[in-house]
Amino acid sequence: MDPALLRERELFKKRALSQPTVEKRPAASESGGSKKKKSKADKESSSSLLPSLNGNFNLKALTGSSGYKFGCLAKIVNYMKTRHQRGDTHHLTVEEILDETKLLDIGMKQKQWLMTEALASNPKIEVRDGKYAFKPKYHLKDKKALLRLLDKHDQLGLGGLLLDDVEEGLPNSAKALKVLGDQIIFVTRPDKKKILFYNDKHCQFTVDEEFTKLWRSIPVDSMDEEKIEDYLKRQGISSMQETGPKKVLPIKRKKPGGQKKRRFKTHNDHLAGVLEDYSEGVPAKK
Repeated sequence: MDPALLRERELFKKRALSQPTVEKRPAASESGGSKKKKSKADKESSSSLLPSLNGNFNLKALTGSSGYKFGCLAKIVNYMKTRHQRGDTHHLTVEEILDETKLLDIGMKQKQWLMTEALASNPKIEVRDGKYAFKPKYHLKDKKALLRLLDKHDQLGLGGLLLDDVEEGLPNSAKALKVLGDQIIFVTRPDKKKILFYNDKHCQFTVDEEFTKLWRSIPVDSMDEEKIEDYLKRQGISSMQETGPKKVLPIKRKKPGGQKKRRFKTHNDHLAGVLEDYSEGVPAKK
């Protein structure tokens, strides 16, 4: 072998030995343990940002982060809702709200944000003369106001009211609903939410059992209004829309008087004695 190649080979070995590279891989048990610890820590940090079961936020976990002010806002809105349900519907200033919610350590920057943005633009907060109160969907003073609203919805065909909305706007709602008793009807939707309806006792009458069987024997689940109307027409039954008064279109009448004679502009007036009139035909020759 060429001596020059041997020398280069030896030099290459020396350079490789002088710069060793060692790759240390973590053991399987250690990597698994670190993943578990990391996932557990992530869960704890994420769960601390969520509200607890009673609707209160963990403000300590939010301290020092941008979520702190939103946690304060959530606590304020929940408190305003609770006091409204107790019957305390009068407006409060920001200082009074912070005092009652025990948020006295809030900074001026967050306080300014609450006054100018957060509370002013919140759909559940009503602002009046620089003071704030809870804004429910329905303003219900007492059980009589609730009964009037349910009666109005029944008369206009608007349906019932969601129980959550009633409890939100009616102070001491549980007691009021208990006193109303059979004047209202509770219906549970498929999503487990309860709906309140007005129990109109004037509409309570006995329906013949044979008519009820006939009514229930006709399936209309797969039929829309047009199909039902076509079916009624084939059976010789007119729908309610056709029984109403029909609109009569106004008849346009022609103005009295015959056709006006057309007027023609005459020319060559200076030849009146020379030209002959042939408007009634050619005159017979004499």
